[in-house]
Amino acid sequence: MRKVSHRQKKNLQKITKSSYSDLNEAIKILKETATVKFTETVELHANLNIDPKYSDQQLRATVTLPNGIGKTIKIAVLTVNENVDEAKLLGADIVGSEDLIQEISQGNINFDLLISTPEMMPKLAKLGRVLGPKGLMPSPKSGTVTTNLKDTIVEFKKGKFEYKADKTGIVHINFGKVNFTEKELLENLVALYKSIEQNRPSGVKGKFFKSLFLCTTMGPSIKLDLFSISDYIVKKDVVSELNI
Repeated sequence: MRKVSHRQKKNLQKITKSSYSDLNEAIKILKETATVKFTETVELHANLNIDPKYSDQQLRATVTLPNGIGKTIKIAVLTVNENVDEAKLLGADIVGSEDLIQEISQGNINFDLLISTPEMMPKLAKLGRVLGPKGLMPSPKSGTVTTNLKDTIVEFKKGKFEYKADKTGIVHINFGKVNFTEKELLENLVALYKSIEQNRPSGVKGKFFKSLFLCTTMGPSIKLDLFSISDYIVKKDVVSELNI
């Protein structure tokens, strides 16, 4: 049995409830459990009532969080030669055509996101085995196959990212860093929850969320009360509408 360190024991003692109905309290404790020397990432783990082996129960979507996730991503663009200069001016970090395909085929993947224009996709298909397992294969659903390079590059530079459920129906997503304020983390969490809810697969029957947990990179899990987060969001939306 793995030995629990003194630091882990102290962090576990900070979690005094089996689940948290107050999101502000949960976020506060989340930050308190970040006790290592580096800036930890903050994570949401959502266990969903889906079976991804069925096409109508798969979840894959994109979201732009209001406060970003504290990470600058390196974007590569695959397009025809006449668009290369434009993509560079728009802020893409790596831009290429046949030459970029050759680089990728040789295992030179020095980017976090690959955007492609439609005409390049047939040529990219042969690299599915290289890009697919890394989650880098462009697709229309994720917004990474586009005819509008300008808007797409700008959106992803602002922090737009893709997420999806794994084979067991769980979504694992980073939604910030522990050096974010509690308000920033809460806003990101709410936006993320809304995005998952809005992208509920058509084949889902009954309740969608089975459980929600928060944690930092090295911290313990903090369970959220499912009813409290949906109730919080409903009340927040009502207040926003009244203030319009």
